[in-house]
Amino acid sequence: MRIGIVILPDQRWSESRGRWRLAEEYGFDHAWTYDHLGWRDLVDGPWFDAVPTLTAAAAVTERIRLGTYVASPNFRHPVHFARESTAIDDISGGRLILGLGAGGIGFDSAVLGRPELTPRERVDRFAEFLELFDTILRNPATTWSGSYYDAVDARSTPGPVQQPRPPFVVAANGPRALRLAAKYGDGWVTTGPQACDTAEQWWASVAETREKFDATLEAAGRPLDAVDRYLNLDSSPVYSLSSVESFTDATGRARELGFTDVITHWPRESSWYAGDEKVLEAVAAELPRIRRS
Repeated sequence: MRIGIVILPDQRWSESRGRWRLAEEYGFDHAWTYDHLGWRDLVDGPWFDAVPTLTAAAAVTERIRLGTYVASPNFRHPVHFARESTAIDDISGGRLILGLGAGGIGFDSAVLGRPELTPRERVDRFAEFLELFDTILRNPATTWSGSYYDAVDARSTPGPVQQPRPPFVVAANGPRALRLAAKYGDGWVTTGPQACDTAEQWWASVAETREKFDATLEAAGRPLDAVDRYLNLDSSPVYSLSSVESFTDATGRARELGFTDVITHWPRESSWYAGDEKVLEAVAAELPRIRRS
């Protein structure tokens, strides 16, 4: 079991730099930051961009993998994002993980003044985004004309450190997105359902989604072990870092469901992921045992 942590980009780098260093010192396998222009009710507070944040994180760490959680077509274009991703992968020495999702409604989809897309249109756009992004990262030059994107002789020289490209961890819950994860994903990440009253309901739904993904992989002709499985523990009604026992239990249940990776969130003082950093420290001390249990 690999264990990762999300560090929200809601602090100036002079403050958040220490968290990224600690994430590595604590022994987490991967660290992520949200790739949004603003997020939920935190949109009115401090917020910073994912690309320079991960670039800075790469400069103050040596081992831990670094990821976008998750980049989306709401404001990312495959041509420019391929250049940014190649740079981060180079600066980090090949430690970039590309968490990618279809993008929902909300601030990210409204702030640029574009018409709101239907769920079907968002998945259509995501399918084109993945195909073009994958193509650019794998090839020295790409020309493309699609429904949502165009590219004219888009270059990727010198290419990423990780060949043929950094791993795609595709966010998916619904049937069409699961098929995209099965087609393009080196990893699949799920939040499970967003509106469960109890943790037990959430875990039951996560199990159902995992079974659907297994069936989707088989239908795509890919081995079940070809794609890593990531679970966002904090979409559950119970915050995973509310206690060491809670985190240990959640990680164990994820392992039983066949997940290879889990993701928690750095405790914040209030609002989303409110918690105590002392619990994080205690969990970090137990990480070797938690991975094995």
